Amino acid sequence: MTPPLSESVLITVTGKDHPGIVSRLTGLLAEAGAELLDVEQVVVQGRLTLCLLVRLPPASGTLETLLSAAKTLGVALDFQVVEAPATPAASAHHVVTAVGRALGARELHALTQVLAGHGANVERITRLSEPHLGSVDIHISLPPGQPPDALKHALLELSMQSGGFDVALQRESLFRRGKRMVVMDMDSTLIRIEVIDELARAHGVGEQVSRITERAMHGEMDYDESLRQRVALLQGLDASVVHQLAANLPLTEGAETLVRVLKRLGYRTAVISGGFSVAAEALKARLGIDFAYSNELEIQDGKLTGRTVGRIVNAQRKAELLESLAQAEGILLDQVVAVGDGANDLLMLERAGLGIAFRAKPKLRAAADTSIAAGGLDSILYLLGLTGRELLEAGSGAG
Repeated sequence: MTPPLSESVLITVTGKDHPGIVSRLTGLLAEAGAELLDVEQVVVQGRLTLCLLVRLPPASGTLETLLSAAKTLGVALDFQVVEAPATPAASAHHVVTAVGRALGARELHALTQVLAGHGANVERITRLSEPHLGSVDIHISLPPGQPPDALKHALLELSMQSGGFDVALQRESLFRRGKRMVVMDMDSTLIRIEVIDELARAHGVGEQVSRITERAMHGEMDYDESLRQRVALLQGLDASVVHQLAANLPLTEGAETLVRVLKRLGYRTAVISGGFSVAAEALKARLGIDFAYSNELEIQDGKLTGRTVGRIVNAQRKAELLESLAQAEGILLDQVVAVGDGANDLLMLERAGLGIAFRAKPKLRAAADTSIAAGGLDSILYLLGLTGRELLEAGSGAG
């Protein structure tokens, strides 16, 4: 029996995907004068699921015609009468991105269990990675008026406990896929080492400097004073040691892929580091990064004096440089991504539209928009809304 005009019908089509299915069925709906209210389609491993929400003219016989066409097309067709949806209360829409080596039923269960526990409704799940299932976007809505903070912390805790995948929560907005600049810390972020610790070891003062570095990165002492103390211990070190280290910096996993893809997509990139200019400039040239800001070591007669030249690049200076760089490039702060690992990066991450704590200290993980601990730097590409197919098109070799 054909439903009356006031009722809507949800038509679900399933079966082996092939060209012409959508064209044939929508053509029949158009001929019948049906009103198309909504449509959604997904193809998984060659199997089609097509949903059409329609309002049909009374006594049109359209459903019978559609059933006959579906049989000819080799697909199954089901339908059910649904109530017209009421105008929903305004909900906050977010995207949860999970990135790991592999995401199985156990990982997705743990993730969706956390979402359900915070009242989040899953509206859509999209696979990002190719060819294996290593990254997904889960589009969710939160109850009206519910802030996302509690869910963000729960997802961070889940990620830390799992150790096998990272989870990011972002508000779905115009700027999620509209980022235009990525700013990165250098030491223990873009590279796997702390340059000052390596120089200290070469000079025989490794333990003293390392202790000061650790305290500073945890925010337990003033950064400017910590830098002065550490650099003073390097007095007399031959400058050739600095240049040799800068020429052989060990890149963090995924660093080359990240920068290469960003450049091909037209992003501006920058290093803003509390480290040293010799290393930052070497990375800038090696990776093709657009800008580099860092501290300059004073050198006299081929040796370090134990002092720096100019203003120290501390937490406040990092944030100022990010803002001035974005302004000079005509980029909104909402379109900037900042990545760092220590307390010195906190203000920079707060100023950016997306602040990412990368393999970071607990204080920064808790304050950042999101955290990456399991994956490499190229995981950031998924947080920008890119898919594995798009990454392959960009020639990243990732996926």
